[in-house]
Amino acid sequence: MKIALFGGSFDPVHQEHVQLVLAAQKTLGFDRVIVLPAYISPFKRQGASASGKDRFEMCKIAFKELPFVTVSDFELAAGDVSYSYLTCRHFREIYPEDELYFLLGADSLQAFSKWKKPEEILRCVTLCAVGRGSLETEQACAEIEKLFNAHIVRLPYTGEDVSSTRIRVELLFGKKPKAIDENVFVYIRKEGLYTHPSVLPALALEKESRREHSFRVALLSAACAPRFGISQEQAILASALHDCGKYVPLDSPLLKGFTPPSGVPAPVLHQFTGAFLAEREFGITDEEVLDAICYHTSGRANMTKLGELVFLADMLEEDRDFDGVERLRKVLQIELDECFLLSLEEQINYLKASGKEVYPLTMQAFEWAKRRKTTST
Repeated sequence: MKIALFGGSFDPVHQEHVQLVLAAQKTLGFDRVIVLPAYISPFKRQGASASGKDRFEMCKIAFKELPFVTVSDFELAAGDVSYSYLTCRHFREIYPEDELYFLLGADSLQAFSKWKKPEEILRCVTLCAVGRGSLETEQACAEIEKLFNAHIVRLPYTGEDVSSTRIRVELLFGKKPKAIDENVFVYIRKEGLYTHPSVLPALALEKESRREHSFRVALLSAACAPRFGISQEQAILASALHDCGKYVPLDSPLLKGFTPPSGVPAPVLHQFTGAFLAEREFGITDEEVLDAICYHTSGRANMTKLGELVFLADMLEEDRDFDGVERLRKVLQIELDECFLLSLEEQINYLKASGKEVYPLTMQAFEWAKRRKTTST
């Protein structure tokens, strides 16, 4: 038989996963494809947002119309970090005489040489590269073939650019993702997956346009968090709630007991009311999340990484449009601290040029970020 292994977090599984498997079977003639939800990916140590059981069930629902697909709980049952060499070894032992392939996406392909025991993986399976025929994928294939003296099968599949991270954020914000199978969506809603009890009540305090802004902030935070070792869950939650105080007047019963800081400019006040509401009204107890909400507009000295990220995502989300925003977005793809410093400088220069007040916390944050850069060089 000709068998393909297809692993991943599947958090959640989406239609592009299904289309990829269909394309692989049609193009390469696999008799069987084994889908393997990971317990914990080596590159996602924080774990998945949905439990292994739920991700397993969602995969069974998503692939149920494909008779050649088997959803295996091998990696889930192992209950540890899901190293691919162990999976490949296991299935090679089960199918010693069969042609065994391992479906690998473009991102994973480029990092393959850093995987644990890549040589053993190649002894057990033939890699099948799924990379939309891009130059980057071809270069990665060539490098692996040269480094390991291996042959990689190319699958010239061109699919949609679908992100499980984006889907999780959409679900958290009460949206219905287009890339989710209807039956999978029903399961997600029935089991209450990818939700948080605080988010929709907090968003209800915002205007629709502001909710969409918060959604874009959450998307950017979620995309950047893993790059800087920041909890994606914390980044998404803080981003979702960061503007919950924007339209709540000081005389609202929701703010009973709140005392505004002295001398705070009106455009900054909502960061403090937002943190108050997040804790008192919406039950947020995570001090880092509360801190990120509390200083997302002004910044502060000794800002946490999470705080810096929410500050930057709020300033640089895709709908923001000001001179220099693209430059700052490019810096954010590489260096968090440098982007924080440059963005504070941008904000201060704008306020001064506009004849507006520079809040002391913002100036303190800028001076701290400058000292940090000097000390680190």
